[in-house]
Amino acid sequence: MRETAEEVAELQALMDAVYPRSTEHLRSIIKGRKRLSAAGLVRALTGMCTLSLATVTARGEPRISAVDGHFLHARWVFTTSGSAAKARQLRARPAASIAYVDGERIGVFSHGEVEFLTAAHPDFAEIEEHLTNHYGSSPSSWGPDIVYCRLRPTWIVGYGDEAEAR
Repeated sequence: MRETAEEVAELQALMDAVYPRSTEHLRSIIKGRKRLSAAGLVRALTGMCTLSLATVTARGEPRISAVDGHFLHARWVFTTSGSAAKARQLRARPAASIAYVDGERIGVFSHGEVEFLTAAHPDFAEIEEHLTNHYGSSPSSWGPDIVYCRLRPTWIVGYGDEAEAR
């Protein structure tokens, strides 16, 4: 868990704001002990998570792919090839959705905008260090045009057992 108390509080405020605006169907499923708090969510999302990333083509057609995701500072971070379809789509249309689901154990659903992080970004060094420690090599070394992406969530909910996330 790399989130500061302020980041957890901001995430909780976002989760509290979007939950009442969610559909009745979603609220009937994600409720009570199954509704994760921001603190429970960040405790549960450690290490690499295989994410389903949804993007949109120029013709408005949905596309979904998998990426290795890391939840750092209350935001999803992932890398991909700059020539990948998802990277081209996100550059043109940065709105995206990300889902992480591990059966009945946990599910996190988020929507937002993806930003591309370069070495000049103030958060890049910490993200690069985290990913290098996880994988044993820098993602930048995996190809000539690796891009670092981060989803800034505008909507996020999660289910799981709050007690188990402690």
